[in-house]
Amino acid sequence: MGSLSIWHWLIVLVIVALIFGTKKIRNMGEDLGGAVKGFKKGMNEAKDDKSPDAVTQRVKSDETIDVHAKEKTDV
Repeated sequence: MGSLSIWHWLIVLVIVALIFGTKKIRNMGEDLGGAVKGFKKGMNEAKDDKSPDAVTQRVKSDETIDVHAKEKTDV
């Protein structure tokens, strides 16, 4: 009684398909897949990207302040 069998999951899948329609479920799957790919690409680019010597930061008064960022090293 505690675990669900494959038949329970198939019935749930059929009910979800009837409620939302297969086209909407497919679109949601494509959107989710695209978001995951974009996240992975961004993470890989962040690893490959070296930190710049100067970082520009915006403050409330719209002035630009140049600061030097140093990478933290483990000792």
